[in-house]
Amino acid sequence: MKLRYILLFLSFIGLSSCNEDAKNETVVQEVAVETTSKKITAKMIESLEYRDFALSPEADRAIASWGEYHELGRQLDFLKRGDFSFFNGDKAVLKKFILEFKNKLPEAFETNPIESRIAVIETELLQLNENLTLDNIKNTTRLESIKGLFIAFSNLNDMMNKKLERETYNKILPE
Repeated sequence: MKLRYILLFLSFIGLSSCNEDAKNETVVQEVAVETTSKKITAKMIESLEYRDFALSPEADRAIASWGEYHELGRQLDFLKRGDFSFFNGDKAVLKKFILEFKNKLPEAFETNPIESRIAVIETELLQLNENLTLDNIKNTTRLESIKGLFIAFSNLNDMMNKKLERETYNKILPE
């Protein structure tokens, strides 16, 4: 009779421990799915819709010596491919880049509208850095920050094009 109780007790322990293993496997699989879904891919970035203004040939010639602008353009191209290394790095390096970006602005573009677009780019860069470095930020918020930076850069291009276009029209004298 005691043998029956011992066997019953051991089988109960065996069954209860098997059930815990199944629960642990399920939890591990769910966590793995969550971490893979947190990664932002190049496809997700490509699906962002915004107006992208390119520089006119005149503006391109005017900023030929502005190396920081070209560097930001290259980093945005990397960002479109899903490379976040420049944007989620050290904040001090990013701030130094922003300071050089603002200080080396060509004199032809030192106007209030263009400087305000640069301030927006600065804000978007710092916000993107914060959103990429913090773990508890949702992908939708990160994608909105990426889109905001693309829009800010595009608006800077548009404003530089408009400034040079206005100067061209002002030089034309009526007959």
